[in-house]
Amino acid sequence: MLAPPASASTPSPAVTVHGACPHDCPDTCALVTTVQDGVAVKLQGNPAHPHTGGVLCTKVSRYLERSVHPERLLYPMKRSGPKGSGQFERISWDEALDAIAGRLGPLAAHDPSTILPYSYAGTMGLVQGESMDRRFFHKLGASLLDRTICSTAGGEAMALTLGGKVGMRVEFFAEARLILIWGSNSIGSNLHFWRHAQAAKRAGARLVCIDPRKTETADKCDEHIALLPGTDGALALALMHELIVHDWLDHDYIARYTVGWDALRERALQWPPARAAAVCGVPEAQIVALARDYGQTKPAAIRLNYGMQRVRGGGNAARAVACLPALTGAWRHRAGGVLLSSSGAYPVDRAALQRPDLLAGRRPRTINMSCIGDALNGDARALSGGAPVQAVVVYNSNPVAVAPESAKVAAGFAREDLFTVVLEQFQTDTADYADYLLPASVQIEHWDIHTSYGHTDVLLNRPAVAPRGEARSNAWVFRELARRMGFDEPCFADDDEALCRAAFAPGAIDVEQLHAQGFTTLRLPDAPFAEGNFPTPSGRCEFFSERLAAQGADGLPDHVPNHEPAGSSAAYPLAMISPPARNFLNSTFVNVTSLRAIEGEPLLEIHADDAAARGIENGAMVRVFNGRGEHRCRAEVSRRARTGVVHGLGIWWRKLGHDGTNVNELTSQRLTDIGRGPTFYDCLVQVERLP
Repeated sequence: MLAPPASASTPSPAVTVHGACPHDCPDTCALVTTVQDGVAVKLQGNPAHPHTGGVLCTKVSRYLERSVHPERLLYPMKRSGPKGSGQFERISWDEALDAIAGRLGPLAAHDPSTILPYSYAGTMGLVQGESMDRRFFHKLGASLLDRTICSTAGGEAMALTLGGKVGMRVEFFAEARLILIWGSNSIGSNLHFWRHAQAAKRAGARLVCIDPRKTETADKCDEHIALLPGTDGALALALMHELIVHDWLDHDYIARYTVGWDALRERALQWPPARAAAVCGVPEAQIVALARDYGQTKPAAIRLNYGMQRVRGGGNAARAVACLPALTGAWRHRAGGVLLSSSGAYPVDRAALQRPDLLAGRRPRTINMSCIGDALNGDARALSGGAPVQAVVVYNSNPVAVAPESAKVAAGFAREDLFTVVLEQFQTDTADYADYLLPASVQIEHWDIHTSYGHTDVLLNRPAVAPRGEARSNAWVFRELARRMGFDEPCFADDDEALCRAAFAPGAIDVEQLHAQGFTTLRLPDAPFAEGNFPTPSGRCEFFSERLAAQGADGLPDHVPNHEPAGSSAAYPLAMISPPARNFLNSTFVNVTSLRAIEGEPLLEIHADDAAARGIENGAMVRVFNGRGEHRCRAEVSRRARTGVVHGLGIWWRKLGHDGTNVNELTSQRLTDIGRGPTFYDCLVQVERLP
């Protein structure tokens, strides 16, 4: 429901419109946009939404600046220069859509698997992210995209252990007496959880941060455990060891509500704290003390995040952490347990939204988005043995900047024989390679409906203002392409409001409340696993996974060393992780002037000892390199880095870097043990000072 325009002479009264933050963040904040004379003049957090509490992060508080940014794409464009040059000429929507359909049609007639969609979480909305687009590509018979680039190792680990992406309700962290913040810089990436953690701390709780980097969150916790990247599984197993030998166990809970205890016990007893300390690079006494606190404090809660699973053994590590609450019976309390993601709690009707039945029995190949560099360069394994990709349609993602081993990604997109369509709000690194560049609407300009992976509310996003220029929603674009391709199924006529209604089956959520206040809360128990009832095949927490064993994998969690373990290479002696710069979200917001001004320029955080050994002073320009590539940036000699580990803060657009690269020039396309995910934080480098 758009705010009505006013006459030029009489200002209209201001109106407010409910919305939702679309970005890839667990908080999924409720928004209120104030509109005057058809213009959005204010955007704030919805004070009536308990999880948002009227507060937005620095990034989204600048959302209106991004919406009216002078570099916003407003018109369809066609490439007029070499691929990658970013040279375009304006055309009409009809010209663009007719041309795109004209190129995709013959490819689909010959071999539709040569067409690849590429999208991720540029919006988390169910409508603009995974509805009409999926219907279009299913009907087309295009290759399927394995959307792995963020969370699949941890997500599949939770499914194998707990039965899904389920866990504690975030608001009950405020009642915990001990909180382990594991692999999360909550102040920068989960601000509204941090509010609950602070409430718990004020009430006497102890907060422990487990992270290779001394983050802003670590600064505010009672203790920081700075383990080496990729060693979280070893730490979790050592905690189990101490719980066992000191009998800090809930034997009744284990007997009633778990599977595989005897085997897990035997595995954990192989990991005394001394062994884990040597692997993790932390003092043995720190592990012993953490185990004692976890075993003796009730209730104890773990806030796990995705950073720790972006290594070879990330799935096993997440499984090991997910086992801990069942050992101590923490699930008996609503303020006990673990939370990685709450997204599995939502009864989303994805079959209605995405219509996989449109495949009509066809079984297209699947291409892993984390291996897009290899796939576009003809690697047979990445292509699942099929034909080369001849067309790619990119939306809600910026793969040239965010995908690993980005030199290969850029080379793939530079292929003259690759037909590339990009739906975007700005001319990103990927947009520079488009044959056709289509202007996408922003969140305050379209309908959408949102779940969350950090709380358990459904949010409705209403358009507050008309799209700027000729920008259109993603769903509109795919509807129009479907019409031009001759797809006549009634589902292709669904408008964006109809798609919002299709997201949940009747009765699944309180639709009346959703429309009235912009959000509604799922009806869930306070302590979902107090008496078992895990959504696993056994109904129990599965320490041992029959599903993994049936695949020929180890059914128990274990420490799986990195592909590139710290200290294993004389040529590349430093482990590099690439956490997000605080004022960016993946590659979003990088072009917002006020936020980029805060970040300044691409940085590499390095410990003083590692810097001194290389003659690097604070502020020096450095070359960071390995066998995959090199990246030039400025060094910050920082207390946030531990010895042997450097931090390449991301994700900068390549074209805004000092040498047209970013940290993903250095990351690899190797995958995780579970979930086929990327291993961004499993990366060895060397650093040298530039003249």
